[in-house]
Amino acid sequence: MGQNLILNAADHGYTVVAFNRTVSKVDHFIANEAKGKSVVGAHSIEELCAKLKKPRRVILLVKAGKAVDDFIDLLLPHMEPGDIIIDGGNSHFPDSNRRCTELAAKGFLFVGSGVSGGEEGARYGPSLMPGGNEAAWPHIKNIFQDIAAKSDGEPCCDWVGEEGAGHFVKMVHNGIEYGDMQLICEAYDILKRGGGFTDKEIGDVFAKWNKGVLDSFLIEITRDILYFNDDDGTPLVEKILDTAGQKGTGKWTAINALDLGMPVTLIGEAVFARTLSAIKPERVRASKILTGPSPAFDGDKKVLVDQLEQALYASKIISYAQGFMLIREAGREYGWKLNNPAIALMWRGGCIIRSVFLADITRAYRQNPDLENLLFDEFFHVAIDKAQPSWRQTVANAALWGIPTPAFSTALSFYDGYRSERLPANLLQAQRDYFGAHTFHILPEFASDKYPKDTDVHVNWTGRGGNVSASTYLA
Repeated sequence: MGQNLILNAADHGYTVVAFNRTVSKVDHFIANEAKGKSVVGAHSIEELCAKLKKPRRVILLVKAGKAVDDFIDLLLPHMEPGDIIIDGGNSHFPDSNRRCTELAAKGFLFVGSGVSGGEEGARYGPSLMPGGNEAAWPHIKNIFQDIAAKSDGEPCCDWVGEEGAGHFVKMVHNGIEYGDMQLICEAYDILKRGGGFTDKEIGDVFAKWNKGVLDSFLIEITRDILYFNDDDGTPLVEKILDTAGQKGTGKWTAINALDLGMPVTLIGEAVFARTLSAIKPERVRASKILTGPSPAFDGDKKVLVDQLEQALYASKIISYAQGFMLIREAGREYGWKLNNPAIALMWRGGCIIRSVFLADITRAYRQNPDLENLLFDEFFHVAIDKAQPSWRQTVANAALWGIPTPAFSTALSFYDGYRSERLPANLLQAQRDYFGAHTFHILPEFASDKYPKDTDVHVNWTGRGGNVSASTYLA
């Protein structure tokens, strides 16, 4: 990642100083990949800082956590107030909040920037999501927007917001990535186990989907994976152990959603699906004990594929709607002025979740920057309405076939819950008041002297419980 970002910047006319703690790697890089380019090597942090023009702009690409703090501590003795430190790793946004405040107190400008696109994106144009001390933006804007991916001529990079906002948006990006990948895997499972498709046939399906509304990087690489055969001519994907790893950004997103009280259900289920995959030995034992239906599809495969395409499209819309709900709530909670149209544009190119569909999200937020929910935009609620029959049939088929679809299912359940004027939470709150005196609010049309409007009410449901209520309404 670091080497490729350096080469990217050099290709855009910038002189870059490269440093690595293993100085032999610096010498090898300068003599090989960077040979003939405007890249200068440094053998120490002191030399690195001495070779940079002021205000110094240092980008760190190190492991998130303590390593970032340690490297900043090594840099500071060789830097001056007004210099800029940019963390381009996958840091947790609370750490970026803290670093922004601590460095500002010492006169330094901190930027926490999400970087997405992998090694290839870093080399030829990543999605960049910078946030932090806004005074740094004029000094890095041209560099960042020059090296970023472009979508319809616009750079996939803009200022996100204050403190750790850049890393927060990257965290949500990664959470959506978890959801997209899980949805694709469930579609693959439905086609393979439900429809009896071969890997080559599923690859053909993804190739077709990649020419329509699902056109995206993840659909494209899934096609390529399914077409890839091992030396013996069999699909390599069939030989890969079905246990998924994770680095934690999806989990961070799910935890933050719980902290902020936002129903980001699809990302949560995607994280849990990975944890379920990880208990492989237990699943093997369970497969020999527990019973369920076996897929027995004998219908029209084209209909199955077309229905699944619509189900995947609708579920992706829900995933992005939930992600932007979380971003909106974070802006309120943390006092950030977040730029939703710019965020959608940043994700249109260069990053792992890039897709043609993000152009529609960008348009929706440009038309209405205060859009309460993506589903309220006419384009998206029409798309969801059109997809509903296929979406519901796909989830029903999977349930009847015994194929797990946690992401598809939770997307549909969220949609039905979100469009419900009334949910059974009235009974839930009555239960809470019954056993814990947690109180409830009365519906306005039933307000009275006994049950005042907008007031915490406790009822002695049994005559034995007493009349003292708990001190808080929301747990």
